[in-house]
Formats: sequence, structure tokens, C-alpha cells
Amino acid sequence: MGARTSGREAALQVLYALDGATPSGDEIERVIKEYWRELPGDVEGREYADELVRGTAGTRDKVDGFIKGASRHWRLERMARVDRNILRLGVFELCECREVPRPVVIDEAVELAKRYGAEGSSVFVNGVLDRIADDLGR
Repeated sequence: MGARTSGREAALQVLYALDGATPSGDEIERVIKEYWRELPGDVEGREYADELVRGTAGTRDKVDGFIKGASRHWRLERMARVDRNILRLGVFELCECREVPRPVVIDEAVELAKRYGAEGSSVFVNGVLDRIADDLGR
């Protein structure tokens, strides 16, 4: 597994832990620190994971706005927690990590959905992120 792939997986797990409240900067840092203490993981992916968590959590209102606009007939609160956080991660990468190609962002999110989501999660994630990428001109 590549460093960015393992970083995305770790970031998803931290974002999942942060879900449910609007985290402050201190809370984000505390959860990141606890995560790495419990699961040291891939050292190479750690920096990217931390960047993704801080960025996604720090822009959550903006990211959630994109998801709400693209996920027709699905309220954010009704989405499975893991799907919601995979989408947040993908939207942040589409918006802020322009060096990562669109197909890579979407493929990585779909793989996370296959690994951690329910049956059908990967199709849902793919459709929502594809719509958002189109809206962003990516």
C-alpha cells in the first residue's frame, strides 16, 4: 500500500472519530495524537493523513455544502457515517489537493468505500464525487 493510500485510510479513521460534533483545533489535534499513539501505522503516510484530517475538519462546512448539493435525495445526517466521511475526504482532496488527479481521488475513495462501507457504498461515493468533480471543473 502506498503512503498516500495508507494516509487516506488513517485520515478516514480519524475523521470517523471526529464525526458527530464540530471539532475545535485542539480537539482535532488531540484525536490525531491519540490515533497515532494507538495505531502507529505507516510512518510515510502519517504526514499526508494529518494534512487531510486538519484540512477536511477545518473546512467541514464548505465540504458538507458540496456534498449536500450533489447528493440528491440524501440528507447528510442520514448518510452512513463511514460514507459521509469518505465523501468529506474526497471532496477536500478535489477542492484543495489539485496535484492529485481527479481519477485518483475518486478511485481511492471508492476503494475506501469498498473496504469500510456497506454494500452499495462504493457506487454512492463514486456518483457523488463524480458530480462534485464536474461542478468543480476537475
